[in-house]
Amino acid sequence: MNGLAEAVGAFALTRWVSRKSREDFERWQAAALRRFLDRDLPRAPFYGKAPARLTGLPVTDKALLMARFADFNIHGLTATEAWEAQASNGRVGALTVGASTGTSGNRGLFVISEAEKYRWLGTILAKAAPDLLWHGMRVAVILPQNTGLYDSARKSRLVKLAFFDLARGPESWRGALETFDPTVIIAPPKILRHLVAERFRLQPKRIFSAAETLDPVDRPVIENFFRLPLDQIYMATEGLFAVTCRQGGVHLAEDSVFFEFEAAGEGLVTPLVTAFRRQTQIMARYRMNDLLRLSDRSCRCGSPLRCVDEIVGRMDDIFRLQSAYGPILVTPDVLRNAVLKADRRIDDFRLVQASLDVIELKLPPTLADEAVTAVYQAVNALLETRKAKATIALIRTPMPLETGRKLRRVECRLETTP
Repeated sequence: MNGLAEAVGAFALTRWVSRKSREDFERWQAAALRRFLDRDLPRAPFYGKAPARLTGLPVTDKALLMARFADFNIHGLTATEAWEAQASNGRVGALTVGASTGTSGNRGLFVISEAEKYRWLGTILAKAAPDLLWHGMRVAVILPQNTGLYDSARKSRLVKLAFFDLARGPESWRGALETFDPTVIIAPPKILRHLVAERFRLQPKRIFSAAETLDPVDRPVIENFFRLPLDQIYMATEGLFAVTCRQGGVHLAEDSVFFEFEAAGEGLVTPLVTAFRRQTQIMARYRMNDLLRLSDRSCRCGSPLRCVDEIVGRMDDIFRLQSAYGPILVTPDVLRNAVLKADRRIDDFRLVQASLDVIELKLPPTLADEAVTAVYQAVNALLETRKAKATIALIRTPMPLETGRKLRRVECRLETTP
């Protein structure tokens, strides 16, 4: 099957599945997962044979994947070969190799076939903007690095895609972006806010936040400027995991990924993902590093795919503190909310756990003194409520746009993981 046929097939399948009832969808998903376990998974040396059931497989993670990279892909491609390819043209024969930006200092690799690349294109178009496709789409992707994933879009007549390298800085490509006049923009929230602050001349029909946690403080600023709802694409090196529908529901990509969830406290979960439509690099029961708050409501759009109320942040940004009761964990959303609810004038901040007993609270020097006091007291009250043994170091500092790393307003810098 050629690339275009793969994309069209994936587009049609994604739209068809979205019209099923939940009961019918779960039957379809179970059959697709079973085919994957019987046909695709055994081709990876790490597994070698089909399991009786998914839960019989071991839980994997990035460290294991990178340590035994060749055992998780069906071509035996080693991590060394993949890194060499990624550093040049991102190709090994007909395969495409890409890498994560390494937010946590631990970069991950992925390898996909041409068919999978076009399948990804058809899927994301069906989820993100099916109504715009037939009118011709100009998609601006503003991310830290280009990957071969986007090559498939460049070869499509219905989609014009332009990649703008975040690492080069917005002023280097502002003119090119405005001339391109995108109908769809996909960018981290900090960049969308920069487009607002610098008043870029753009009139998109849809905007998507991607690659970073979308904090509540960013949404109204971006939506008011563009006069559009801000949607989300939840995507990582490991795959596409959720996209916002036209009714505002952030739907998990259960039509290509089977999700299991582990409780992470505070009503949050962290997902184990099995990508049952990937055939080159096998990902089964792979533990993600993300914290999600699942929705208990079905979406008005009628899709059978479950929704996420909030993509909260990263597991390794949970603060790990000592308290009168022993060690405690405080999740990023609790910390973020304590800051943002303290005063309406807060539009940027950093909360960093620098050591076991010191939390740095960074606020811009332009913020009014009474707002600074309110934030300090709110964070201190949260710590007192938890009986946490930590002091707050207040730092007034400018917060310029950083293009070299992902924005993490709540960040734990302790070396060991919980």
